[in-house]
Amino acid sequence: MSLGEEIRGHLPFLRRYARALTGSQQHGDNFVHTMLEAIVAAPGEFRTGDGIRIDLYRTFHRIWESAFIEDGEADGDTAFVRAATRRLSRLTPLGRQILLLTALEGFSNEEAALITGTDGATVAVLLGEAIEDLDRESRTSVLIIEDEPLIAMELEEIVRALGHEVAGVATTHEDAVAAFEDSDAGLVLADIQLADGSSGIDAVQDILAIAPVPAIFITAFPERLLTGNRVEPTFLISKPFRENTVRAAISQSLLFTPQLAA
Repeated sequence: MSLGEEIRGHLPFLRRYARALTGSQQHGDNFVHTMLEAIVAAPGEFRTGDGIRIDLYRTFHRIWESAFIEDGEADGDTAFVRAATRRLSRLTPLGRQILLLTALEGFSNEEAALITGTDGATVAVLLGEAIEDLDRESRTSVLIIEDEPLIAMELEEIVRALGHEVAGVATTHEDAVAAFEDSDAGLVLADIQLADGSSGIDAVQDILAIAPVPAIFITAFPERLLTGNRVEPTFLISKPFRENTVRAAISQSLLFTPQLAA
């Protein structure tokens, strides 16, 4: 199997991480593209023996770190890196990167240490600090768009456990837009495929035309929405999900105002 074939299956999930890290499909996908260019330029430096997925995320991490040398003015930086540097370096420090790697991407603490070039003790400390930061964050009201009753109930429980309010639960496109108009929701959690065959993505697009709020999409097939070939979700979590995954996604999405997202 060629290196390209080995990497291809992991790229959708790396795009998910990059988009969550930057709060933008455009910026996240651009970082992934820059990483691929670096691998093509020096394929011999890519493999370390820790596994292709860890090697991929570690190379991405090095690209991410290099973007912030001297406030992002390193030679060869592209325009998108220079424009986003100060904002992104403030919003997604190392502890939060580790939180996303473990909660969103499912890496162990030891694997996160390999990716970030730290050690297990450092990862544990930074992860603990990042979780403490979540507990100090401001709260919002969340509209849940989900047609499976048990999943909707689970999401309600998670949202309330995190200290947020539930603005309502909708099961169709039409109900979702109506529920949003009648609420003060500051965040939307949306399933992709809804009960009447309508699309959660379409529902969110109509909601964003009313007010620019962060949106997190939930799907059993994330790779279908992480191709980088069209306008796609910035924040995406997979079914089945864990509480920590939802928690990390909500927290990260709230860091970015809608104007910062692609």
